Amino acid sequence: MLGSALLFCLGLKALHEWRASHVLLVNLTHSLPNWAFLLEEGRRPARGDYVFFMPPQNVLVRAHFGEEPRLFGKRVLGMPGDIVGHAGRVVTINGKPVATMKPRTRLGEPLTPGKTGPVPQGCYFAGSGHKDGFDSRYADIGFVCGRQVIGTGVPLL
Repeated sequence: MLGSALLFCLGLKALHEWRASHVLLVNLTHSLPNWAFLLEEGRRPARGDYVFFMPPQNVLVRAHFGEEPRLFGKRVLGMPGDIVGHAGRVVTINGKPVATMKPRTRLGEPLTPGKTGPVPQGCYFAGSGHKDGFDSRYADIGFVCGRQVIGTGVPLL
């Protein structure tokens, strides 16, 4: 009986710890193929992971996503030290095409290309591959660094 109670308590503790670092997210945009993700807070992303982060607060982000900050979810396409390049409108990472830039948003505002060169330490190049994705290919999002990163996600649906 004591063993069962101890096992039950340990199970509750583990469930509580898991719940404290995991959140169910619903994707409201078309830039990712899935609409539900399980977010693991505090996990450092690897290449190909879905990373969830707070975008910079600037005029363009507020115009499209409102005054209240919302999490962005994108794929990690570039890791620290990878080389980001532009070949016309095509964005490359280590010489491989990963996305195409648009000159304007769907509402007509000009889009400024993001930085080229090495991805800084502690930062990631995050993108979706979607033609209308608003991500690291543009200066208004830029590299996703440090405290911006909330965690990584696993697609559920």
